[in-house]
Amino acid sequence: MTKALAMVSGGLDSILAAKLIKEQGIEVIGICFRSYFFSEESAKKMTKQIDIPLVVVDFSNEHLDMVKNPKHGRGKNMNPCIDCHAMMMNYAGKLLEEYNADFIITGEVLNQRPMSQNRQALNIVKKESGFANKILRPLCAKNLDPTEMELNGLVDREKLLDISGRSRKAQMELAEKWGITEYPSPAGGCRLTEPNYALRLKDLLDYKDEVEEDELSLLRYGRHFRTKDNNKIIVARTKDEGDMIKNHIDGSYYSFHTSDFSGALVLLESEGTEEDRKLAARISGRYSKGKDEKIVKVKFGKYGNKFSSEIEVEPISDDELQEYIVSVK
Repeated sequence: MTKALAMVSGGLDSILAAKLIKEQGIEVIGICFRSYFFSEESAKKMTKQIDIPLVVVDFSNEHLDMVKNPKHGRGKNMNPCIDCHAMMMNYAGKLLEEYNADFIITGEVLNQRPMSQNRQALNIVKKESGFANKILRPLCAKNLDPTEMELNGLVDREKLLDISGRSRKAQMELAEKWGITEYPSPAGGCRLTEPNYALRLKDLLDYKDEVEEDELSLLRYGRHFRTKDNNKIIVARTKDEGDMIKNHIDGSYYSFHTSDFSGALVLLESEGTEEDRKLAARISGRYSKGKDEKIVKVKFGKYGNKFSSEIEVEPISDDELQEYIVSVK
């Protein structure tokens, strides 16, 4: 029996491509990738809707190395889509023999994304993958040259589609036809496409060659500030967010809190310089009930230990705060 490996991102297009091939009586196995920037959770839900098994591949470290220096550049934010797709296809290609599969399916649609899914980009991805003759794009196949799988009769080209462009009408009609009712928005899933996360990631990589998973996770929470001495200050916006942040920090962080007023969790990434500590204290004053006071007392010390020091500072103004914030303006 003919068998295909379907690259399943967790979005609608990839699951429709898998379903389209399954409808031809071909056995389909979903392949999903886990990295520091996306997970398999949505893919699990999508594959259940069309009843195919899912294999999860963790390529976090290799993917991070590629994100730092992508051969073909990035999209609008920190998303190196061409290199990412090629890397995924290379992994999938190496799995063909293990699963005794004949080819790879992707949900790419010609010209849906102007930078990463134009004809030239699709061809680069095929070439860079190392498995160019094993890649089938069922949703837009009729807009592309016939593949080996179509020419040798493994796949009926007449039952493939010619979707092109950014409209989602054809995909939504297919989803309704096949009873696929729950699917994420096209922009969802990859944190590298999120402007704030991407900007924080760029900031982190500008200052560190080697980063830990917890540092990457912390980029998702709170407000982030960069001191003039290149230290990081993180402020939780809510108690729940503070609890999430605490899951990703250790005793190397310093915690700041106003002595006489309630306030937000404020963390300095390390002991830092005297100026770093003063800035963190001033930010602590700003995010406390004492933000309108001329002077506030701020206690601080290593996170998880008793506060060992106290300083008097003027809460930082909102205008001055903008000089340090790592965020989309």
